[in-house]
Formats: sequence, structure tokens, C-alpha cells
Amino acid sequence: MGITRKALSEFVNEKTACSPQMALRIAAVTQTSAESWLAMQIKLDLWKARQNNPIKLQKFPKTA
Repeated sequence: MGITRKALSEFVNEKTACSPQMALRIAAVTQTSAESWLAMQIKLDLWKARQNNPIKLQKFPKTA
């Protein structure tokens, strides 16, 4: 893949996120799309964000 064992280990063990460059590399060796890897990263990031109690925000008023 052209990366160090450490970089791969950090990615596999969720210590680093999937960057666009990493997505391209993984896609090339697995014959998948980089977009699918980035989409999975986004879903994971959103899931992690939702695990924290979100701050109560005031909604914008509705206009007629």
C-alpha cells in the first residue's frame, strides 16, 4: 500500500481516521471505491458525535 506498518496499525486500530489519501490507497488494493471508505468514515464520525450528549440548542423560528 505504500504506507508504514505503524500507519496501517493506527488506522486499523482506529487511532487515525481514514483520510482521502488513505481511502485512495485502500480502494486501490481492495478494488473498491475511495468514496465508500470515506462514507464509512463519515458515518463512524457521526455515530461517535451522537454518543456524546449534544448541547441543547435553540431552533430558528419558523417564518411564514
